[in-house]
Order: sequence, then C-alpha cells, then structure tokens
Amino acid sequence: MPAITDTFADAVGGIGDAEWDRLAGDRFYSSALWLRICALEPGAVSGGLSVATPDGGRAAVPVAAVTEAATPDMRWHEILAARGLPAPGPAGLLVGQRRGYLAHLLTEEGTDRVEAAAEVLAAVRALRPPRHDEPIARVAMHLTTDDVRTLRAAGAKTVPVALTTDAWIDVPPGGYEEWLESLSAHRARRIRSEARKFEKAGYQVEHRTLAECWPDAARLLAGSLLHHGRSVDLAPLAESFREQGELAGSRAQVALCARPGEPPVGFCLYYRCGDTVYLRAHGLDHDRLVSACEYFNLTYYMGARLPGVRRMHAGAGSAEGKVLRGATLRPLWLLDLSEDSPLAGHEAEIRRQNRAQLAGLGESSPAVAEALDHELWKPYC
Repeated sequence: MPAITDTFADAVGGIGDAEWDRLAGDRFYSSALWLRICALEPGAVSGGLSVATPDGGRAAVPVAAVTEAATPDMRWHEILAARGLPAPGPAGLLVGQRRGYLAHLLTEEGTDRVEAAAEVLAAVRALRPPRHDEPIARVAMHLTTDDVRTLRAAGAKTVPVALTTDAWIDVPPGGYEEWLESLSAHRARRIRSEARKFEKAGYQVEHRTLAECWPDAARLLAGSLLHHGRSVDLAPLAESFREQGELAGSRAQVALCARPGEPPVGFCLYYRCGDTVYLRAHGLDHDRLVSACEYFNLTYYMGARLPGVRRMHAGAGSAEGKVLRGATLRPLWLLDLSEDSPLAGHEAEIRRQNRAQLAGLGESSPAVAEALDHELWKPYC
C-alpha cells in the first residue's frame, strides 16, 4: 500500500503549495491556487492525494469528497444515467478538481508514469473520504486521453466515457495580427469585421483585478445566466467572486467593457499561467448591448491581444463559436476508478455512446468536424 499524505488536510493534501506546484507545472487547473479557489465552494471537501513512487519520485491528483449537491457538470450519476449507461452512486470521491473541467495526473519529471499511476490508483481505492460511508464511487472526470491511457495501463479496467470537448486556441509569436493571418481568409475577415463593430460602438476595455471589481462581475454574470433561463441568487454569487478575488490577488484578472461614462456592459475573468490565458467566466448586460459582437471581442479577441500570449484555453461547450476563432477540440473523459465499477463489462455500450457523441459533433457543422482531433478520440470509440 503506497504511503499517502493527509489527503484532506487542505486543498493540496498538506504538502505545501510550492511542492504541489512543482508537480503541477504549467497545468493551471491543477495548481495550488486554483485548487484553493475550488475549496471555497460549498458542497464538498477538497483535498490533494499525493503518493511516493517506486523510483523515489512523487505523484498526485486533486480529489474531493462530494455529495449529491455537486455542480451539474460533476454529477457522474446523472450524466451516465442520461446516456443509458450503468452509473455509480451519486456520492463519493471525485478525482479531479471541482471547477475548471480539465484534470491531470501529476507526476514528477523522470518518473515512470504508469508506475506512478498504479500508486495513485491504489491510493484512490484505499482512501476513505470524510462524510461518507462505504461503499462509495471513485470517479475521475475531465481527464485527457493521455492520462486515461496511463491509468488504464496502470490497472483501471473500465472504458472511459466521453464527456465533452476541450477547446484550445494557438496564438503565433506575432500576436493578434499573425493570429488573424493564420486563420482562413473568411474567418479573418469575419473577426476584423466584428472588431470594427466593437470599436465603432465606442467600447473601451479596462483590465482590473477581480478584487477591484467583483460586484460588477457578479451582477453581469447573474444577468447573463438569467438571460439564458437560469436564475441565481446574486448575494452568494457575489460573495464567491469576492472570496476568489481576495485569495487570487493579481492573478485573477478581469477585462471590463464599457462606453465612457457608463457602467460596464460586460466582463471576462481570466487567469494567466506563463504564455497561456485561461478564460474563466464572462457576463453581459444583454439589455444594453448594441449588437457589436461584445462577447467575442471581450473573450477571444481580448485574449489574443494580450502581450506574450501563445495559447488560450477556451474550455468546454459552445464548440462552433470557438472553432470559428481557430480552436482545436480535444476530448475529455470520465473514468471510473472503482474496483467494482458498474461500468465493467459494458465496453461495447460505452464505445457506442462515445462514437455517437463524436458523430454528433462532426455532423453539427463542417467547422467543428475539421477541428476535432480524431486521434485522441479513436482509442475509445
């Protein structure tokens, strides 16, 4: 049995932020800062599982002891049941972070990754999360294809279930203008036209920290959610932004969009890790928009203009809008790590579901079909 740190001592398992970040490297959504931000959210206990490896290194994964109150994108029971697949119970151990939708198996440089994954897998199966009685589910969510391969080689037996696409936009060394030139002529013309509309509308973009403008961010996000049919209580949303801004300091940046003398009409919250920008949240005052492509200008075009940026992480969902701005789409997977997974023995059904999801994406538009990285889907379809 591998030696395990005090997993739920804090968001990084008690090993300290510097040691955790040494393992996380440039994977922002696995960083100590992001995991501590996730831990602010109610409804689960966040932790970090860290193990020694046979070659003297270390491996780790973020974990959380979750209940039925998990956010919708983390409710593995509902996701699997909706696809007609056998589903573990709704409460248990989430392997991955609770927000961000991009999880990683973290291993020390030079460590054999399969051996490290075997130690992690044994530790996950032995872990007894707080607030839970046995038996519980142990489910990894939003894993990359590479990490799924590694965990399966280490002893995870079930076939992964495709969850969603993960969008990345590359920005050439020449920045915004070279990025436009890297796109098709049609797409570049479209973006230039949308940028001109934004400028002619008189909008100005100001960059501030979240700690300085969390009330505006909360108001605008709540308005956007309501516009799309989802009502939220503004007070806890605002408090969540306030806490996040206080914890993150200058790392949590906000692009605010407004016309001179008017309150902001939109915002985009983003984090920067090296040369990569992670687009986190956005909101618009839809009643005050003037059809000047405010959303795209405030997110992708803003990010591509930031000095030194070479990549933008645009995350899950809304695939077509992202690929029209140059994104490539990679799959993210659910992998049940339980020894007695109800998904065991259902390989044909899972692969059929994965193929159907891939086909649906390809049929949604020619642009999406072109942007799919089929090599990353192929092993489990």
